[in-house]
Amino acid sequence: MLTAEQMIAAHKAQIETLFGLTQTAFEGVERLLELNLQATRAALSESSNNAQALLSVKDAQELMALQAALMQPLAEKTAAYSRQLVEIAAGTGSGLARLAQAQGAEAQQKFMAVVDNVARNAPAGSETAVVVMKNAVASANTAMETVQRAVKQATEVAQSNFQNMSDSALATAKATPTPGGTKR
Repeated sequence: MLTAEQMIAAHKAQIETLFGLTQTAFEGVERLLELNLQATRAALSESSNNAQALLSVKDAQELMALQAALMQPLAEKTAAYSRQLVEIAAGTGSGLARLAQAQGAEAQQKFMAVVDNVARNAPAGSETAVVVMKNAVASANTAMETVQRAVKQATEVAQSNFQNMSDSALATAKATPTPGGTKR
């Protein structure tokens, strides 16, 4: 059976894990807010500059050239913002996963200690039940590790695909001819 000290220690560990998860999530939100503030400041400044440039346009050809000139930096900035957004999400997700994994490993150790304690104090003839319990725990751990690896691989593939799409979109934007017939 669990002692009062073990229960208090378990609750303390759960509270520490909760605070760790909360801190990691808060840091991710903080980074996201900072990114959005930077993007908003830059967008406001650029909007003002672009509006002034549009007001100085004298004919339709100059307007088309200005619009074309504004599109490439916009595509590059959008891609950079998206990359930073993915980095923040991936970093926060990795941090949360590490904390959860550490908590899971600790919980597994504590559970196995309880199973071992029960096994030592079990009546004669219950060895088979203890072995079955240990095998079930080992199988569950193996399954959890397999799922964690699959999630990590899927995340890496998604990040790689996103990077490839961003690079392709930027290359296309740079290769698109401007109204004057030249490439950007």
